[in-house]
Amino acid sequence: MSLAKRLTAEFLGTFWLVLGGCGSAVLAANFGGAGNPLGIGFLGVALAFGLTVLTGAYAFGHISGGHFNPAVSLGLVAGGRFPARDLIPYWVAQVLGGLLAAAVLFHIAHGRADFAIDPNAAGTFASNGFGAMSPGGYSLVAAFLCEVVLTAVFLLVIMGSTHTNAPVGFAPIAIGLALTLIHLISIPVTNTSVNPARSTAVAVFAGSGALGQLWLFWLAPLLGGVIGGVIYKILGRPDPHIVGSGS
Repeated sequence: MSLAKRLTAEFLGTFWLVLGGCGSAVLAANFGGAGNPLGIGFLGVALAFGLTVLTGAYAFGHISGGHFNPAVSLGLVAGGRFPARDLIPYWVAQVLGGLLAAAVLFHIAHGRADFAIDPNAAGTFASNGFGAMSPGGYSLVAAFLCEVVLTAVFLLVIMGSTHTNAPVGFAPIAIGLALTLIHLISIPVTNTSVNPARSTAVAVFAGSGALGQLWLFWLAPLLGGVIGGVIYKILGRPDPHIVGSGS
């Protein structure tokens, strides 16, 4: 595929991820207030993020690889699965797709007269944070460690499920379920990033609190992506001393 088509697919896929995942958090997680059975809660939000990646990967994966995440793109470069020359264009497309989705979500949310964004509230407008901006009040160190480790594991799942020896056609399911599990673990800690484009998109609209902590949600996922990519590159390398080893 041409670079233009691949960038368009990354733009659309990231748009869908932010609109579907963050949209579920903003519009549906606490619908009707505390205790209302119509609200989908943490579990619903986690599932929504997983479903956006699963469906987006099936829709666009054959065009662009279905990254939808700067940390994934960098991790794949580190793992030898993606050309470094395309990294920055992919990042630009992903961030722009996320920003458009956040803008659409912002205007939808303002369709309710009582909707408001508190820039000092944890998780406001599905933003990520640590300390006072963490849903569970977790420290900077805890948030950093959580984001690094979970992004690294995410890359391991992505690279393993898309390996030439893996079952064909099931990678989006594994990746989507992995992202669901990641959210179930880390929503209380950071409101779950593992994706700088997703974090940037909502932080722009969430205000000063989220923007002031955005650096961590670039640094930690990118570091985790590199770690995961390098680990799988080593792990997936064939062992010449073992007959029939895969690569």
